[in-house]
Amino acid sequence: MTAATDYDITGIELTDEQYTVDQSLFRNRYTVRDAAGTTVLKSKQKMLKMKEEFPFVDANGTIVFTVKASGILDVAGKYLLTDAQTGKDLVILDNDYSLLQDTWTIRDSETGATLAKITSRGALATLARKKLPLSGLIQYKYEITDTDSGHVGTIRSKLSLRDRYEITIDDASTVPKEPIVAAAIVIDAIQGN
Repeated sequence: MTAATDYDITGIELTDEQYTVDQSLFRNRYTVRDAAGTTVLKSKQKMLKMKEEFPFVDANGTIVFTVKASGILDVAGKYLLTDAQTGKDLVILDNDYSLLQDTWTIRDSETGATLAKITSRGALATLARKKLPLSGLIQYKYEITDTDSGHVGTIRSKLSLRDRYEITIDDASTVPKEPIVAAAIVIDAIQGN
């Protein structure tokens, strides 16, 4: 069994149990704040790239990690999280696309072993968000589980003019926090939540 510390990212340490993510009004630009309201990460989806790419910077603007798609314009694909300072590939965010349920798996980049799953709750709500007009008004919720399907946390949207959601990580003893926060942003940007 691997420990969450095996996936530490140089230059960033997420120690809180709750984070708030705000998206800017017009672009896939995100700000992550800790429980005290302090900015800990920022990310913006690079535009006009053949492969989806998300650099994540700390509060000082230093790139700490990147998430990059393995394929071109791949909605149901794999996204590699790489430590920007060491160049080490840490985890893969793997999307199993479905109309009725969104499932993302966080995997070890070398072995492919599952570390955690992020799964949407409610098939009707998931379908409605993907197909109905004004679907942005339907709030979404994801359940985060470990390899034994034990509860780790949740990702919940909040009703606001721009995308805002809360990430709660109740038990991160075996699940690394940085990939969960990165996955929440990638899910929002790729699936247009």
